[in-house]
Amino acid sequence: MFNFLVTSTAGRWNQGFYEWEKGRILEYTEKGISDKLENLSDAELKTMTSYPCLFAYEGNTHAMKVGKITNFVLRKNTVLIEFELDPNLPEIPFNEIFPFFPLFDIRQWEMNRTHWAVKDGELPDILRERRLLSPDIQSPALSVIPEEFPSSEAIQISIQSLQEFINNVLNEPPAADVEIFYRGHSSRNEYKLEPSLFRKDTEGNLLYLTNEHLLYRELLVSNSADFEGDASTLDRLVRMQHYSMPTRLLDITSNPLIALFFACTAKDKENQVGEVVRFTVQRESVKYFDSDTASCVANLARLSNNEEIQYPENEEAALVFNFEATVEKFNDQNALRRLHHFVCEEKPYFAKRIRPDDLRRVLCVKGKKTNDRISSQSGAFLLFGDNAKLSEAGDDTYQITRYAITEKARMLRDLDALNINASTVFPYIENSAKYVAAKFRFKKTR
Repeated sequence: MFNFLVTSTAGRWNQGFYEWEKGRILEYTEKGISDKLENLSDAELKTMTSYPCLFAYEGNTHAMKVGKITNFVLRKNTVLIEFELDPNLPEIPFNEIFPFFPLFDIRQWEMNRTHWAVKDGELPDILRERRLLSPDIQSPALSVIPEEFPSSEAIQISIQSLQEFINNVLNEPPAADVEIFYRGHSSRNEYKLEPSLFRKDTEGNLLYLTNEHLLYRELLVSNSADFEGDASTLDRLVRMQHYSMPTRLLDITSNPLIALFFACTAKDKENQVGEVVRFTVQRESVKYFDSDTASCVANLARLSNNEEIQYPENEEAALVFNFEATVEKFNDQNALRRLHHFVCEEKPYFAKRIRPDDLRRVLCVKGKKTNDRISSQSGAFLLFGDNAKLSEAGDDTYQITRYAITEKARMLRDLDALNINASTVFPYIENSAKYVAAKFRFKKTR
């Protein structure tokens, strides 16, 4: 294994430290590897930083450097690393290493995006075998003893009946200052707490994120009449989510039985263990459809891929000790001016003073009940900010509990007795017709 680190900022690999946004870590990383490291816990980061590193710049002209990570600091939205480049190892010219990209699992389009990948393969062996590094050169950076992958088994409560589920989720009433939301997954091993926009293929390639602004605009162009009643970008994203367009929204519900229905209903996963994820959120952290912060995060969807936002170095300290200057400088960049323009279309009074930490949050948002489906499913959303990441284990904002769901057919029968079925969860005449037809279809009895 080795780390492959790419930045767009010239000269940064000469400074000995770098601060990574969590959402940029493990991009272009094989799923089998990223699944073991995705929480970015201390143990997982220790594993990642025990591997040698190949340092690169965006583009196709800069030489690459070899080194190792010496320390890391885990922060709310970022991971700060300190590293050393080995002075005994020469830089590797781009034109010499480029022909061997497939051996390193470096994809050419990777060189157009700042990210931190973990690649399968032994970096020292590949470099020496391809004469990119002299076999006689020894280096501490290439002799690091890697850590073993940490155990990633999540603690779950096993549920086998509806009564057992109800007893668990209603075991004790929530505190007065919190709200509870739920999400159902038909397969606990397949689905993650990430919006469809952020999903990757099995090789770690981003499927949609780099074209988010095109997805947003193309659907508006082709179906403009459907969005005439929407007053904001958030309203449009909610409608797009309803029609299965990849967005930065993740559906959640305040009704645990709706989440249980979704954990059980997929026909092609009826034999897999499902799960219900419970989110406990402080009430003061819940936003509404008219929130200024939600407007700022939602309108990130309209920025093009080359309008990259630059965040302050050592952001947390800068906001504490030099708040005014930090916010002013942050807002005085072209990408933020564009974002101000989009938000002001909805809110002309907007003060154009966006906090950098607000743009990278995962917001819990209660949207307007713009369609029957949201109403019937008691729907709300998690709105993911710029390269935002929600740990599968939860964080300071979201306390997470997981329920492993088995006996799905039995669960669905019991839910149907409570009028939770495809006809009521998806309240359209087509779905109602299918449900009624299936319910009363002749079944041969013995």
